[in-house]
This record gives sequence, C-alpha cells and structure tokens, in this order.
Amino acid sequence: MTNYRDAKYTFPTVTFSGVAESSPVEGNIWYDSGKYYLGTSQSFIGSWSSGGNISTGRYQLAGCGTQSAGLCMGGVQSGPSYSNVTEEYNGTSWGGGGNLATARPALAGAGTQSAGLCMGGNVLGVYQNVTEEYNGSAWSSGGNLGTARSGLAGAGTQSAGLCMGGTDGSDSDVTEEYDGTSWSSGGTLGTARSWVAGCGTQSAGLCMGGNDGSVSDVTEEYDGTSWAAGGSLGTASSALSGAGTQSAGLCMGGSSPRTATELYDGTSWTAGGDLITGRAYMGSGGTQSAGLCMGGYTDADYYRTDTEEYATSTGSYDELFTPSQGL
Repeated sequence: MTNYRDAKYTFPTVTFSGVAESSPVEGNIWYDSGKYYLGTSQSFIGSWSSGGNISTGRYQLAGCGTQSAGLCMGGVQSGPSYSNVTEEYNGTSWGGGGNLATARPALAGAGTQSAGLCMGGNVLGVYQNVTEEYNGSAWSSGGNLGTARSGLAGAGTQSAGLCMGGTDGSDSDVTEEYDGTSWSSGGTLGTARSWVAGCGTQSAGLCMGGNDGSVSDVTEEYDGTSWAAGGSLGTASSALSGAGTQSAGLCMGGSSPRTATELYDGTSWTAGGDLITGRAYMGSGGTQSAGLCMGGYTDADYYRTDTEEYATSTGSYDELFTPSQGL
C-alpha cells in the first residue's frame, strides 16, 4: 500500500491560483497556496487581474460585450462633463469607437461590441428615453423607452433587449423589452429600485441590488413575462455592476465603494474574489467565468481608467491537507 504521508511531496501537482492552467480532471490532486486538493467538489472562487486602461476615465458609464470584445460608452468624465465617448476592448487594450449621439451618464448597456445597445440616462436633471444601437463603428437612433429614466440596468441583445428598474424621480419597477425596433412593457419588478445591476437575456433575466429607499440585497429572476424572487445578495449594494446569465451570474463593486464580488448559480449567491480596486458606478460585461469591468468611481478618484478581468476555474476540489498536517 502506498504510504501517502511519505509521498505527499511527490504528488503530481499543477499550480492553480484562480485561473486554470489546464482543465482539471476528477481524481487529480492539485496544489495551491500551500495546500493540496483532490478534484471532487470544492470550487475555487476566481480572481480579478488588471487589464488595459480605458482612454477616458469616467463613472456612471455603461458596458456590454465580452472580456475579449468589450464595449463601454457614456458616463461623467473629468470637467466634470457628460461623455459621449465609446471605447472598444480587444482583450488587451481599448481603442476609440464611434461617439454616442447623446452624451449622458447613468445609462444602461446590453448586447455585443458589434451589435451594442444603450438606453436611458440623465442630462441636466432630465430623465432620458433615448435608445442607441451600435454596429461596431457608429451609433444610430433606436426606439425610445416608454418610461424615461436613469440608474437602470440592461440585459439581452440588440434585437432582444431588456431593461429594468432605475429612477424617473422615484424608484422604478418598470421593465421594458426591445425587439430591435421598439420597446414594449414587460412584467414589473417585485421591488422598485434604482441603481440596480442586470444580466442575462430577455427571457431569462437577472436583476440584483440597488436602492429602494435603502441599499438592497434583493435579487429577481425574469422568465420573459414576470419577475420572481431569487436568492438575496450576500451583501446589500447599489451602484454595482452585473454580467453573465441567470444561472451563472456575476456582480461586482457598488457603493461604498466596495471590492466585493458575488457569483450566482441560479439559486443563491456566494462570495467571489475581490476586485483589486473597490469601485461603484462602473461599466461591465462578459460572463461569470470571464468577467470585465471598467471605469467607475472611488473616493480618491472619481474618474477611474482601470479595467479588471475576472477568471474562475472550471474544476472543483476538496481540501486534503497542508504539508505541515500530513494526511
């Protein structure tokens, strides 16, 4: 019989620190941060790393797309002034895109880098019903929102978009669905909120956090017709950002500003790896396993330029022992 206590320093190992070096296989033994793990059931939470800076630092911007093909637009830039700036991400660096027709902050984004969508916002205290569509190089006018508002969240695609929540002077429960031409009313949120985060699709949406008079931990799931209660956030937050899907959601940051990241499995939220820099009012995109956030606001810097990329493992592990413990 193998003496595993004596063999513990010669196990085949792969260093793993939030990012998989190769695809983990059940039964393999892995090493990370001074501990050995067996490939069975315990997931690593993932981590954020630095990406390329956006050219124009801003907060209350919107984002969409993927980690390797991201898009961000609008916001408040240094001056301060309202921004019409659009930037495109290639997984390494940001490049200039076509300017928004209407410079504005507090808008929401959805879709992809080559078929983006943004809606709502606020210009000098006037809530916006403006929708714009991006074709990979320029923005054009889309159908106006039924309810002008800011601090809302977006999800879905350019031809099947979803937006929810926000404020039109009071916290909103309004949901609208986009068909590529016009918006129509969807099922109302159970809890009216502003500065919410969203992700998912028009038929399987997710809305979390926000402010309903106080900072909220509420999560709601959309089935294309109505919203139902989901698992509460671990930490209530507003001005946070979201990415991913209804069954594999990601949210990050938010007011205070905070560094917290949470992962959703379709039922409940669990803690993910913290942001390098806590922030609020940032843009986001990507998936749970390949997330993206950019810009935002901190107490020290209102106009962040930094981008962070999130990566999780696809494997699962049970802790075996540390070298000092033995088996």
